[in-house]
Amino acid sequence: MSSTHPMPTTQSPVSNTGSENSLLQRLKQHGPADLTASLVVFLVALPLCVGIAVASGVPAELGIITGIVGGIVVGMMPGSSLQVSGPAAGLTVLVADLVSDHGIGSLGIVVLAAGALQLLLGFLRLGRWFQAISPAVVQGMLAGIGLVLILGQIYPMLGEQQPKTTAEKFGGLPGLLGADDPAALVLGVVTLAILIGWPRMPARVKVVPGALVAVLLGGLATWVFDLPVTRIEISTFGDAVRLPGLEDFGNLLTPGVLGAALTFALIASAESLFSAAAVDRMHDGKPTDYNRELIAQGTGNAVCGVLGALPMTAVIVRSAANVQAGAKTKASRVLHGVWLLLFVAALPGVLGFVPIPVLAALLVFSGVKLLELPKVIELVRTNTAEAAILLITAVMIVSTDLLIGTCAGLAAAILKTAWEVSHLHVHQTTLEDGVRVHLRGNATFLRLPQLLTSLEKVPAGGRVELDLTDVRHLDAACEQAVQSWVDQRRRASGSVALSLPEPRLATAR
Repeated sequence: MSSTHPMPTTQSPVSNTGSENSLLQRLKQHGPADLTASLVVFLVALPLCVGIAVASGVPAELGIITGIVGGIVVGMMPGSSLQVSGPAAGLTVLVADLVSDHGIGSLGIVVLAAGALQLLLGFLRLGRWFQAISPAVVQGMLAGIGLVLILGQIYPMLGEQQPKTTAEKFGGLPGLLGADDPAALVLGVVTLAILIGWPRMPARVKVVPGALVAVLLGGLATWVFDLPVTRIEISTFGDAVRLPGLEDFGNLLTPGVLGAALTFALIASAESLFSAAAVDRMHDGKPTDYNRELIAQGTGNAVCGVLGALPMTAVIVRSAANVQAGAKTKASRVLHGVWLLLFVAALPGVLGFVPIPVLAALLVFSGVKLLELPKVIELVRTNTAEAAILLITAVMIVSTDLLIGTCAGLAAAILKTAWEVSHLHVHQTTLEDGVRVHLRGNATFLRLPQLLTSLEKVPAGGRVELDLTDVRHLDAACEQAVQSWVDQRRRASGSVALSLPEPRLATAR
């Protein structure tokens, strides 16, 4: 017995040393790349966090808080190793409507409830089901969000007050041609020019994100020339944080607030998991565990809800920047959250120099990118039905809201699938001693009138070959109708040779 005691004491130090060496080796191997990538993502995320918060009608600090939580909290959790989370432009419209209808006090409890729903979906292992949504619906959803974003932000970009309703926004567009705020116009146009032209700059210059350059130049010009444009209003971050109270939990029973929580959860989950699928195609590392990623997003939104901050999703712009900057591990996204935290701790007053027209132009540009016009044009050329689903989704989102528009797109996709699945081809050929009727496709109750009409056209008398061997699916309604027609034909002294799909041959004979 005594001879066995030394073994654990000699193995444990070796194991710890091996683990420490492995950790040090990974830090030495990937540390520089992850550090560089984290700085790039931080520079991309900062103006977007602020711009999305302002466009949502909430203090700018709440957008940065969400970015910090997305980087540090979600960044450390398992799921996807390289995608980055934060406030997303896709939820801007929803947040703005919620704050307008129910007040900013309702934001925290809605985001908290949405996070709890995401956690439930993740623990029930339903993450993969979000991949079952038609790509045309997803593309239409993004296009609709992009249109709403453009329609709303083009007004503050030109120094005008944004109308409240969609109809008023459309009606006010001609009046923007006579906008009389030259400072806002110049800032907005220059910002768009920088964002459009930045990808064409030399690689060494593009290391600095174009969005950051536009914000810095716009803020500098506003400060130097004392331009008469509205700027971001900054307060202390302690004042911006609002913990949900008991009355807020009571408001959660209100249909509008509860519906907003459900919508936030579904849209944020779908956007995060679609982003994960896109990011997985950008690198050769470990693929995303969708259920764990859903749990991570739910945890992040729950924390944001407790702090009264904006809802979060995984954001494809920051994630792509992370991968393209050479990130290897999740350390890059965690560090980007640390940089955001250090920035608000050391330099919060800098944000007060940023003009609103520059941020609005930044979001208009984001809206144009969400439209993905080349993909839409290609879809119209190659698949008219899918393009119709995309347009239905986008138009309904612009004319109603995000939830109704997405549901309309899903309904259109289901109807299209039902139509295609039930497609049935009936071909009749004249033979020397009769007629051959060949059926191909799916014989469902939706095609029963077509099937009966075709059988009624078969000439009376003579021999009939009814071939259903190429029918992929024969439901009970069509099978009963065919068998009834065959029996009636045989009773009328007609000869019928019936060939059914393989699984039904035994019962047919």
